[in-house]
Formats: sequence, structure tokens, C-alpha cells
Amino acid sequence: MNEVILIAGMLLVTFGIRYSMFAVAGRYTFPQPLVNALRYVPPAVLTAIIVPAVLIPSGETINLSYTNPYLVGALVAFGVGWFSKNLLLTIVVGMAVFLAWQLLLS
Repeated sequence: MNEVILIAGMLLVTFGIRYSMFAVAGRYTFPQPLVNALRYVPPAVLTAIIVPAVLIPSGETINLSYTNPYLVGALVAFGVGWFSKNLLLTIVVGMAVFLAWQLLLS
């Protein structure tokens, strides 16, 4: 029974936070500098998630060598994404390089 109460409480808090933004969305406009700053939030969050996983795959030490398939795949994916501007191609090539490098090293 405690789990049901806990889940219901989490549901109410989450719904309340998200609904409050929708409720005031049409009535309030953000200042333009804030809107411009908010455009950087998704890349910053994605970078904060990806960089530790790429640089510290073991969870213990930073691995900047060519034997780190995560780093090699990420660098190739970065290059493909930079030049092609194609998200699907970037993901496919990055994963292919990661898997091939991992197989090559094992």
C-alpha cells in the first residue's frame, strides 16, 4: 500500500509541475534573452550525459587512448555530424565505427 501512495504522490507532483507551465503558456511571454538562452539547454544536457560515458567508460578513470571504442565512435560521429548535418547518418556511422572498433580490439 505504501508503494501505491508513493507512486500517486510522484504522479501528482510531476503532473503539477508540468501542468503549471502549460497553464501559463499562453498568458506569459518570456523575455527574448531568456528564450535565446533556453535554446542552449538541450545541447548542454546532451553533452553532460554523453561526455562522461565516452571518456570514462569503465566508470573509474578517464580513457583517452585509441583502445576506447566509445571515444573513437564519438569522434567519428562528431565529424560526420559536423560535415553532413544528417542526424541519421551520424548515428549509423558512429554506431558502426564503435562496433567495428570494439570487434577489432577484442
